[in-house]
Amino acid sequence: MLTIHERGAADYDEALQVCARRGDADLERVEPDVRAILRAVRARGDAAVRELTERFEARALADVHVPEARWRAGAAEAPPEVRAMLAEAAERVRRYHAHQREPGFRYEEGGVTLGQRVRPVRSVGVYAPGGKARYPSSVLMTAIPAAVAGVPRIVLATPRPTPEVLAAAELAGVTEVVDAGGAQAIGALAYGTESVTRVDKIVGPGNIYVACAKRLVFGLVDIDSIAGPSEILVVADDEADPEVVAADLLSQAEHDEDAYALLVTLSRAQADAIDAAVARQLATLPREPVAAASLARNGRCFVCGDLDEAARVADALAAEHLSLQVRDPEALLEHVGAAGAAFLGDHTPEAAGDYAAGPSHVLPTGGAARFASPLGVYDFVVRTSLIRYTPAAIAAQRALLTGLARLEQLEAHARAVEVRTGD
Repeated sequence: MLTIHERGAADYDEALQVCARRGDADLERVEPDVRAILRAVRARGDAAVRELTERFEARALADVHVPEARWRAGAAEAPPEVRAMLAEAAERVRRYHAHQREPGFRYEEGGVTLGQRVRPVRSVGVYAPGGKARYPSSVLMTAIPAAVAGVPRIVLATPRPTPEVLAAAELAGVTEVVDAGGAQAIGALAYGTESVTRVDKIVGPGNIYVACAKRLVFGLVDIDSIAGPSEILVVADDEADPEVVAADLLSQAEHDEDAYALLVTLSRAQADAIDAAVARQLATLPREPVAAASLARNGRCFVCGDLDEAARVADALAAEHLSLQVRDPEALLEHVGAAGAAFLGDHTPEAAGDYAAGPSHVLPTGGAARFASPLGVYDFVVRTSLIRYTPAAIAAQRALLTGLARLEQLEAHARAVEVRTGD
């Protein structure tokens, strides 16, 4: 099941380094195809989206931009019990993200007023995959932070939207729906078409074609991140329950064949016990072929020997989901600087974060937690610096400003100060 690497073994450091570089996605492999798709959408708009949808999905697309009455009618078809679950999750996600609102600030010193204004972006495209599985939860986790930020126009792009996905969209505050997936959907959001007005930012996970398309349109629009396969890192001491740890590892492995199930233990005995539990649980898992392929490709266990080394490994791997199933998870977390979301203690499943705990489950993958953060309200705002000088304040700083300008040989800068202060 898991490939086990013990501290002190010849392959330990090399395996850790390889695993830490798991985010080096091979986007170049698909880039020529993605560029061709984006060029087609930019040049021919809706017609290109329809043709590409027929080519890749074998279906005729009536409307790229779904009429509002039709998609809201589709949302109403979701079973009441499904809508109730989505509504409860949506409310929890909304309450959490309300704490992330930024008010901006102003202050005054020596006649100079300084500050920062925070405003929502005007429009956002949220992408929801529609290939191997449907994730209405991802609609909640991307659109609700945008709605809490105050974004007035939120466009969901997803192929063949189901009633469950549309119900999530309605509950999350989505204002428009685009029936398209893949790189062509990213192109429609970034460039605009006859029926789709371009957006200012695109967020949400997708396959390698979606990730590559997002990277290529960045600069024309903003994006959240280049998402890779989902991943979990469980740190388990010898008191952790092997069955619980195994269940958490499999909860990621069943996502897709490229997902990462990573484990850190303090002893080989615990590693073997967890590995055996994984094998037992895998045998009865409905998505056993997917999870088995994931474990064969990317299932790794590092036997560290002590908590100091466990913290070093966890920090180096900078996992999307970090589960600390140890006696004192809060203390261990203090020594791990990089993680997308931390799940503390053995009663906190990663699945809670996926669905209803509150924080967005759109998290940095592939080690990007070293420099990136979970999707949040702060991703949907723009900040403007505010500066205002009084006549006395600009006179007081005349020598400083003109001196720095002439140091850099920018005479017009200096004169722009002097014309306000007199000779």
